[in-house]
Amino acid sequence: MATENPFDSILKTLEKPGGGEFGKYYSLPALDDARIDKLPYSIKILLESAIRNCDEFQVKSKDVEKIIDWENTSPKQVEIPFKPARVLLQDFTGVPAVVDLACMRDAMNNLGGNSNKINPLVPVDLVIDHSVQVDVARSENAVQANMELEFKRNKERFAFLKWGSNAFDNMLVVPPGSGIVHQVNLEYLGRVVFNTNGVLYPDSVVGTDSHTTMIDGLGVAGWGVGGIEAEAAMLGQPMSMVLPGVVGFKLLGKLRDGVTATDLVLTVTQILRKHGVVGKFVEFYGEGMSELSLADRATIANMSPEYGATMGFFPVDHVTLQYLRLTGRSDETIAMIESYLRANKMFVDYSEPQTEKVYSSYLELKLEDVEPCISGPKRPHDRVPLKEMKADWHACLDNRVGFKGFAIPKESQNKVAKFSFRGTPAELRHGDVVIAAITSCTNTSNPSVMLGAALVAKKACELGLEVRPWIKTSLAPGSGVVTKYLQKSGLQKYFNQLGFHIVGYGCTTCIGNSGDIDESVASAISENDMVAAAVLSGNRNFEGRVHPLTRANYLASPPLVVAYALAGTVEIDFATEPIGTGKDGKEVFFKDIWPSSEEVADVVQLSVLPDMFKATYEAITKGNPMWNQLSVPLSILYSWDPKSTYIHEPPYFKGMTMSPPGPHGVKDAYCLLNFGDSITTDHISPAGSIHKDSPAAKYLMEHGVDRRDFNSYGSRRGNDEIMARGTFANIRIVNKLLKGEVGPKTIHIPTGEKLSVYDVAMRYKAAGQDTIILAGAEYGSGSSRDWAAKGPMLLGVKAVIAKSFERIHRSNLVGMGIIPLCFKAGEDADTLGLTGHERYTIDLPNTVNEIRPGQDVTVATDCGKSFTCTVRFDTEVELAYFNHGGILQYVIRNLIGSKQ
Repeated sequence: MATENPFDSILKTLEKPGGGEFGKYYSLPALDDARIDKLPYSIKILLESAIRNCDEFQVKSKDVEKIIDWENTSPKQVEIPFKPARVLLQDFTGVPAVVDLACMRDAMNNLGGNSNKINPLVPVDLVIDHSVQVDVARSENAVQANMELEFKRNKERFAFLKWGSNAFDNMLVVPPGSGIVHQVNLEYLGRVVFNTNGVLYPDSVVGTDSHTTMIDGLGVAGWGVGGIEAEAAMLGQPMSMVLPGVVGFKLLGKLRDGVTATDLVLTVTQILRKHGVVGKFVEFYGEGMSELSLADRATIANMSPEYGATMGFFPVDHVTLQYLRLTGRSDETIAMIESYLRANKMFVDYSEPQTEKVYSSYLELKLEDVEPCISGPKRPHDRVPLKEMKADWHACLDNRVGFKGFAIPKESQNKVAKFSFRGTPAELRHGDVVIAAITSCTNTSNPSVMLGAALVAKKACELGLEVRPWIKTSLAPGSGVVTKYLQKSGLQKYFNQLGFHIVGYGCTTCIGNSGDIDESVASAISENDMVAAAVLSGNRNFEGRVHPLTRANYLASPPLVVAYALAGTVEIDFATEPIGTGKDGKEVFFKDIWPSSEEVADVVQLSVLPDMFKATYEAITKGNPMWNQLSVPLSILYSWDPKSTYIHEPPYFKGMTMSPPGPHGVKDAYCLLNFGDSITTDHISPAGSIHKDSPAAKYLMEHGVDRRDFNSYGSRRGNDEIMARGTFANIRIVNKLLKGEVGPKTIHIPTGEKLSVYDVAMRYKAAGQDTIILAGAEYGSGSSRDWAAKGPMLLGVKAVIAKSFERIHRSNLVGMGIIPLCFKAGEDADTLGLTGHERYTIDLPNTVNEIRPGQDVTVATDCGKSFTCTVRFDTEVELAYFNHGGILQYVIRNLIGSKQ
């Protein structure tokens, strides 16, 4: 195994302007290759990583050449290795990642290996977020009450992560209550350029949340991967990826007055969805870039999963450097970043002539063409211009059930559900808002839209408008910095007056943690079959995600969230209809409460200051009293508590030997579930509340857990018993085997019984019978949850046959030893006449030499039908993972067998 880097000859010294040196770096210009100048900036980051890590073993010279020749090689789907500079975890995926690391140490011990080798080899930043349940809203003490509740519920989980920060080297844990992982990453963790042992190199990151892409707004290459893939990267394994195409997206001009970054990102999302960018990088450039603040860029970058790209990248320029100063990075650090990137021709200086970059395809948007809009009612890329919203809503009521339809009969569309709210008569109609939440990393990193929303609240309060008391309002900033600038501006009191109290710092409504709505409202919705609405400033609005009782969910800018909360309904034309009646008895219109861009810019200028960022993140490093008081053992190996309902040792390495099982097909498998298009990871692995009648609830009650302490599926990801029972437990899931019935059940084919998915899966497992899943297009879209692959594996699923897969989910399935197969173009289960009642045999070659990436295989059924599918092992490395039974088993065997 070679250890010397063949590119050491281009290792140069970067000198400081005033004398001395910053460190050494691998110089791309020193290669003297004209092809490099034309490379997109995002590809240069892949190139530098390959050069710096080249050892002719894990990363080879020929890999470097593939990247340099990107213009010719990228259309050919060539495979390259990539070693990110660091890994980012949040607690929902951080807990199972640390569980897996602890398990791997045990497995290494059992196989006679050195368990100390199981240590992150790259920096791991673990941010405890996604834990804010909005159980306390509309009160001044909401933050403290929620924090106390979260520590009470999650003490064991938090203590486990604190143990991990001590037990594993190279792991930084940011305590709970600090902020949303992506905003903390942007404001604090992002290095832009690393200096490790005197060697400088670009920051790059893979994270266990698909919205890791938010960091691309800072010029840091980052994207979401599955937890299992992240764990391998932590352990020094190169990520195998297909060298991506890059879509060049040119921005021109500037946004019109009153148009927000959210309007822009929903427009960009729709354009890129239509263009088709799955598996590609998107790189933004053009004169319009200078008009976009860093926060606006981060808002666009964050939404990459919604438009389907691996990342939406904004190269480093003067705007980036200004943001680094604003967020409290030191002058010396900023000088080092600028000097390094200029020396390596990775800095964009718009005052200089621009070298024309080559892109795979080109798009262009004039920013002045962007208009106010929202997205919904069920998908983030279904954009609706604000002026068309009322007409679109009426169409949704009429349309058949689907992404844009609820099929409400004409005679029922004007139904009024009367109820009593805390002793006061109240009414509910279709389209009435019951949840209005300013939440999610997409927007809470952006002072313009946050302060814009506060100005809307101020104007509304001054005119005497109020929010109906039964609408559940909440404000969940991404970091404590937001609280500081809202207080500095004097605007928080207006948010409070309308019920938008700060409930905590983390993901809330966007991930289903809105908590219960009032029982009287819930009854009015359920008993009258009302299509109630939620309006949130999030990035995901898939069915069943926001709240089980809100069938219509709209994504909107924070100012629009406030406007819709005041209106109380989505059935309104803001251009012609009043939002409400003011204290003077006059009608108040949208234009009366909407601030100008100049008003917003003035407040931002006066209120957002560098000292706020420094103070906020100094507090993070010191922790908080509740975190500091957690006592944890100092042992290297974890002592598993068999009674724990939060942390449980999973069975992944049970019976593992040093010999890989090798490739294998599937014989006479039953169909566990038969799905249509757009089955998301929220359908497969819901992160929200645990339904009282679910198998997970039954398990918890059997283990003495009171219903009020169930917590969420997401918070219990460290227990495989819960997540196996929670897999496919979304109450809105549509399984064709149920013939129109909606819910988390399926048919046990041999007996015809209808049971929960978990119970049917356990019957098949007990009988030694394999199962497969049939699906349509975009299977596994949504959040990059490793449990969406771990859960099916625990249920005994051996293969998924779909029209197409979301990138991260397909990779996760491979990592758990599940075979992903795609129907041939133009075919699916319906066109092939498959009902799901057949038994399926997948004829996969059973020797390593015969199986190859992307080959065709035959799937035969017991009713005589056969069809051809493409096996979606996309790289040789993925084949190796499958041969080993999964990525973690592969890593363990490699570590034991290596001579390092």
